[in-house]
Amino acid sequence: MKTNFHRLLAEYPLETLLETIPTGLFLVDTNLKIVYWNVEAERITGFSAAEAVGSHCSFLEGIPCDEKCGLFYGKIQKPVIGISCSVQHKNGQRVELTKNVDLLRDESGQVIGGIEAFVDISRLKKLETSLRGEVEDRTRELELEKAALRSVLDGMTDPVYICDTDFRITFTNRAMQDIFGDISGELCYQALHQLDAVCEGCPLAEVLSGEVIYRERNLDVTGKTYEIVHSPYPVVEKPTHKLGVFRDITERKAAERRLQQANRELDAFVATVSHDLRSPLTPLIGFAELLEDRSADQLDAIGLEALSEIKLTATKMKDLLEDLLTLARVGQLKNPAQRVDVTRVAEDVMLELADKVVGRQAKVKILPLPDIRIPESLLADLFRNLLGNALKYAAKKDPHIEITGESFTDRVRYQVIDHGAGIPVDEEDEIFEPFRRGSSSKGLQGSGIGLATVAKIARVYEGSAWVEETPGGGATFIVELCPPEN
Repeated sequence: MKTNFHRLLAEYPLETLLETIPTGLFLVDTNLKIVYWNVEAERITGFSAAEAVGSHCSFLEGIPCDEKCGLFYGKIQKPVIGISCSVQHKNGQRVELTKNVDLLRDESGQVIGGIEAFVDISRLKKLETSLRGEVEDRTRELELEKAALRSVLDGMTDPVYICDTDFRITFTNRAMQDIFGDISGELCYQALHQLDAVCEGCPLAEVLSGEVIYRERNLDVTGKTYEIVHSPYPVVEKPTHKLGVFRDITERKAAERRLQQANRELDAFVATVSHDLRSPLTPLIGFAELLEDRSADQLDAIGLEALSEIKLTATKMKDLLEDLLTLARVGQLKNPAQRVDVTRVAEDVMLELADKVVGRQAKVKILPLPDIRIPESLLADLFRNLLGNALKYAAKKDPHIEITGESFTDRVRYQVIDHGAGIPVDEEDEIFEPFRRGSSSKGLQGSGIGLATVAKIARVYEGSAWVEETPGGGATFIVELCPPEN
């Protein structure tokens, strides 16, 4: 008479499939008698199905199975996954296994047997044993490297700490201990910054991906400002810790604030003086023009020349003060909320300078320019100075000027290219200084402020401005800007 277990087997057409899976498998009834034994079980143990089926499973001399079988032991939750054990092979050798164990139930839920699936890990165990020595040797080497690193860190005057992926501090050097005491094992955001949650903008994720991140933080415990350099540790493909180095920049920040205040005061002074001096120039030019219109026939040649010189000098002074006001305004304007259409700004500037373009019979080509979050008036000043400069110094015959741009991950670049006489190499840096003009500017009107304004705009937006020789002759003025993120 077939048991419930055998009837259950007869209902499943999976026996053929079970014979082909690369996992040892056997089933037992409630008396721990083996009722099924697949081909992989034969290969792993050396016992055939004919030898195993009908036998009590203890014939395998399993360890720790022989101490207490866990299959029907009620206190062990089923299924049990990933058990490590060993059994006796038919040839007498022990076979290391990893196995899963579960109960078999009928339709009513009654336990009718059990199932064990197992994999031979003997080769893995041997490999583990052979590698253990190498791992231990490498571990000793790493410990020596760590000891050397910690000796170096302890000798640093900058406070240093190392934390793991859970924000727990695993090392502090002497300089850090002098400030905070022994904080090993504590959470970095609690111990260093007295916060109950992870710091906003914490760089741990970026550091663990291999990046080096710079942050500025104030420490209440010292009252100082630090630049914290967060870097991956160890420096391998997949770092497991973050190394933080605190650099005291308190004095540097104070010096920066003093310099910024001095610059603000200087800009305010220049703006005030420029405005106050510009006001009387307009009526001065107007009265000179009135005298020229009404009394020109009453003046001799010397008088007319003097009147013309008054107008010319006053106009130059007015232009100079306008340029000074523009220079002083840079850095005082708020950034717009949205990106500015830079191509349109450049085209508007070209229309503004249309009389000069036509006068030079120049061909100006404006390619699509990357948009940016910078005040439109500053962009107009930038292109007004660069395009005006190019029109002055472009080739005398059939002048061509190109305005181009490109965008990078962290900056944008604009170029104004002419094909004129170019800039001598020894003057390439000087021409961006206030009131400094190149040798090729002799006889051409200008204040010497325009390129200084361009350079200041670049500095305000963490960029730079420079000039290079245009291939084939001429000058290429390049401005790079690092605008705020959109």
